[in-house]
Parts: sequence; C-alpha cells; structure tokens
Amino acid sequence: MDTSGLYRAVTGFADSAPVWVQRAFELWTGYGLWLFGVLLAAVWWRARGRGGARAVALALLAPAATAVAYVVSEVVKSTVEEERPCRAVVGAAAPLIGCPPPGDWSFPSNHAAIAGAAAVALVMAVRRLAPLVVPLALLMAFSRVFVGVHYPHDVALGLLLGGSVAALVVLALTGPAASGVRAVRAGGTRMDRTRVGGIRAGGIRAGIRLTGPGPGGEPSPEVRNVPGCRMP
Repeated sequence: MDTSGLYRAVTGFADSAPVWVQRAFELWTGYGLWLFGVLLAAVWWRARGRGGARAVALALLAPAATAVAYVVSEVVKSTVEEERPCRAVVGAAAPLIGCPPPGDWSFPSNHAAIAGAAAVALVMAVRRLAPLVVPLALLMAFSRVFVGVHYPHDVALGLLLGGSVAALVVLALTGPAASGVRAVRAGGTRMDRTRVGGIRAGGIRAGIRLTGPGPGGEPSPEVRNVPGCRMP
C-alpha cells in the first residue's frame, strides 16, 4: 500500500502551517494519549462508586483491552518492519519532531492503535462519550502523519486494528468479568457480617477497592413476608 503521495501532501501542509498550529500538533501527538488515560480512570472511578457489576466490568476491561491492542500492534509492527516515511520518502518536508531511530518501525502506528482501542472501549463502557473520544482518536491518528512520523495507512489501519482488538476483548470478557465483580462484592458483604481475618480479608478489601461496594452496597435481596407464613 503506497500512501507516500498523501504523506507528502500532509507534511507539506504541516510545513506551511502557522507555528502555533505546528506546536499544538506536536503537543497533542506527544501527550494526547494521557487524556485517554485520564478518561479511562474517570470512567472506572465513576463505575466503582455507583455502577452495577456490568458497568464496573466494562470500566475495568477498557484499559486492559487497550493494553492488549497495544501488544498486538507491537507484534505486527515487529513482523512487518516497515521503514518510517521520514527516512524513506524522498521529497517530503522535514518532520516536525525527531524521526524515530532505525528499528522503530512504522506500520502500524501504536499511537493510533492505542487511541482507537481506548476510544472503542470507552464508548462500550459509556456510550455518550462517543462524540468526545472518537474525534480525539481521529485527531491523534492524523497528528502522527502531520508531524511526519507515519504514513496515512499506518494510522488508518492502526485505528482499525486497535478498535477491533479492544471490541473483541470487551465482548469476550464482559460476562466473566461482571461475574467476578459480583463475587468480589458478595465477599465484601459476607466479610462485613462475619469475622474474616488475615490474608483472605486483605484480598477481599483489595478487591472491593477495585470494584467498589456497588450501588447502596449492593445488599442481599430483600426478604418479604409471604402470605400464610409467619416470619420469626
């Protein structure tokens, strides 16, 4: 796939852009992934505070799915070994940031894969985040071409790879993860009612810190009087 012509066009546009635009893209491409990290943490914190088991499971799986997508992207990158366009494309404008060293391959873009994975996982956890995170992921992908370190096909397929891997991980593990969250919360409820000590209690407390106690502590089902039965 040859997108060197489009690469030249984008980097030429970047070279002629105002300095403040160049600096904004340099900052975004360098630090923008941290914003996805903040959003992942915020979604988890909100879910553990008042979310049900499935909401917490989705919030916990979001960063895990993003990490899996990064690993898959890195494996593909090491297999394909595509040279960076900032060294390979003749006649292109100089990159706005330093060209990665030889051996740091181009395809696919890890930044795009991580952004795509985080965006998909966040939307699966909180759908109303889509208008925010989808444009941010696209902007991250475009910034990698703008600053001159990736071909357009690197970022396009990076987004697709990251988003696909994240979706598969979340879809496959949401059920088991939700069951695990319920089990942890149930263990915390039993610990509050009985004396549990030692390593087991420490493990339960650690799990509760991760999952939260659930809405209203997720109490056990209410026991109701049944007509004809006398409650003790």
